[in-house]
Amino acid sequence: MVGGAAVALALLADQAQDLFMRFIQRWPYGSLLVTPFGLAISAYLTRRVFPNSQGSGIPQAIAARHLRDQGARGRLVSIRIAIGKIILTLFGLLCGASIGREGPTVQVGASIMFAIGRLSPRRQSGLILAGASAGIAAAFNTPLAGIIFGIEEMSRAYEVQNVGLMLSAIIIGGLTSVTFLGDYTYFGTTSVTLHGVIGWASVPLCAVVGGLLGGGFSRILVEFGRGLPGAIGRVITRYPVVFAALCGLGAAVCGIASGSTVYGTGYSQVKLLMEHGAPLPETFGLLKVVSTTLASISGVPGGIFSPSLAVGAGVGFNLAVLFPGVPLNALILLGMVSYFTGVVQAPITAVVIVTEMTNDHAMVLPLMVAAVIAFGVSRLVCHEGVYHALSKNFLVEPRAVETVR
Repeated sequence: MVGGAAVALALLADQAQDLFMRFIQRWPYGSLLVTPFGLAISAYLTRRVFPNSQGSGIPQAIAARHLRDQGARGRLVSIRIAIGKIILTLFGLLCGASIGREGPTVQVGASIMFAIGRLSPRRQSGLILAGASAGIAAAFNTPLAGIIFGIEEMSRAYEVQNVGLMLSAIIIGGLTSVTFLGDYTYFGTTSVTLHGVIGWASVPLCAVVGGLLGGGFSRILVEFGRGLPGAIGRVITRYPVVFAALCGLGAAVCGIASGSTVYGTGYSQVKLLMEHGAPLPETFGLLKVVSTTLASISGVPGGIFSPSLAVGAGVGFNLAVLFPGVPLNALILLGMVSYFTGVVQAPITAVVIVTEMTNDHAMVLPLMVAAVIAFGVSRLVCHEGVYHALSKNFLVEPRAVETVR
């Protein structure tokens, strides 16, 4: 079921983005109306009809594992939320929001396994972990990344009692995805490597730039997630739908300024760059950061995995001018790992997921070095990974609420 949901979301997400791109090809400035209006509708439905479906959904899945009350868990991971997550993520892509589908697949996977797990209540925490990990594996066709994500990000520990359950879910979910989509690499296949002093000199620079940008992005998301202080915070809290519309307007402006390249996940732009050398606008990375930030703080459902990888590719593309002798794809991979590590602060997951998505094992060592540096730099800006920091907003047991009242 998790693998089937991942496949359906992947195929429908491609269709939604294609429809939006056809629309703006015909009416280039139509996004100034469609994107703000779409994000406003999505924010309204998220709050009124599908509460706790906002954002990527990974913080909700992490929080659900730590909660003990079944009702509290059910408010974060449920079939209702899974349905809303899929519908509103697709709607966001249809409106041009810079969001991804992979994070939502994690919450969908956790919700499906939690619903099934009601038959075995003592294993529900493990089932949520298994469903979330299977969601990543099926969404990217990266089984090893699913395992590492489950250990490094979802649980932050090696849980022996849940290893078999997690591996089984990843295998079955991955096989389901491969059955429908075939055995593919997410961003195609590369075989680049680094040589010489100049090549290795690019590693720390990519890592520092990616770590700073990724940490800054996470810090913004964490601060907005906690609620901004003062008058601005009160206005956002009081008028969330209007705020979402303003975020949509800003995202539309970014899309127009970028030549329509920063809408959606960013997957097609990066794949064309890596496989065919199709150049990106010089402002792609910066505008993608801004548009993804606006979508993320607007309160609508949508992930940051694919957009973060796209931003990282933009970072590598921009830094290529400083290293003319270094293969472009090598710099793109370094940018991806560095920025993604800066955002989620999960360096092992970042290395494994990028390696599996490109099938480039020759770059493993420089990617590891970049991830370690980016992790340290990101910590200077944002002291905790974005998913775990945001998960604290959902760690409220019913009894705690009654005590406060």
